Amino acid sequence: MKNILVLGASTRADRYSNMAMKKLEAKGYAVFSLGKSKGSVGAMEIETTPFSIENLYAISIYLNAANQAGYYQYIVKLKPGKVIFNPGAENNILEAILDKHKIPFERACTLVLLSIDQL
Repeated sequence: MKNILVLGASTRADRYSNMAMKKLEAKGYAVFSLGKSKGSVGAMEIETTPFSIENLYAISIYLNAANQAGYYQYIVKLKPGKVIFNPGAENNILEAILDKHKIPFERACTLVLLSIDQL
């Protein structure tokens, strides 16, 4: 099972991060989530403070660039296998930081990647 962190998770069913969490879980991923409000999506708890995750396959980001700044060092420290910038989350500054630390990234939609089995 691959560990994935959804950064910018929401309990609101109409949010793409919420849809992604459900689809990731349905596809067999171990889903971890970090958001601004505590809550849950099904059995998946949304945390509000950064936490450690071992063997992190990917981070799927659903925060705009301005809201990502506080997470730069956290993301680097987690050493994910890759970072996915979902539409609206593109961030040249974080991409440069990831490049410096040799962490792969892509600008893509997690939901689309899942639907075509390319995650």
